[in-house]
Amino acid sequence: MPEKKVSDSASHISRVMMPTDANIAGNVFGGTILKMVDEVSGLVALRHCNSNVVTASIEHMDFLYPVHVGDLLSLDAKLTYVGNSSMEVFVSVTAENLMTGERQHAGDSIVTLVSLDRDGHPKPAPRLILTTDEERRLYAEGEKRRNLRIERAKERKKTG
Repeated sequence: MPEKKVSDSASHISRVMMPTDANIAGNVFGGTILKMVDEVSGLVALRHCNSNVVTASIEHMDFLYPVHVGDLLSLDAKLTYVGNSSMEVFVSVTAENLMTGERQHAGDSIVTLVSLDRDGHPKPAPRLILTTDEERRLYAEGEKRRNLRIERAKERKKTG
């Protein structure tokens, strides 16, 4: 299985936020943003492993700036860590007011996905080629988060 660079699967999606995406005050629902985060992270994982993928966890979602009806919501996503079958994707969310051109960093998220074979079982994902110091740093941080997720899963099994 060939190794792949972070840039090979990095993805971007954008969509104008409509009234159906928001509450009566015109603020976009967090769930709408989360759905887009899940979509773009899934796209990154799918491009990396060229197989079906499922979301295993959302490590966090930080909402940093309100998104409004009429804003262009843009999400940039890239792999930060690849384990055996799991992949960690970092997603950055930007809101752009299309009338003023003002852009705000609206949020960040880390999503873990798992590569699946045709029978729905975890399958190995291609190794990640790290080409920059930032990629190596993000990979090391991702590995630490993976180890913490494994420890939390062990604790959940103990406590039933």
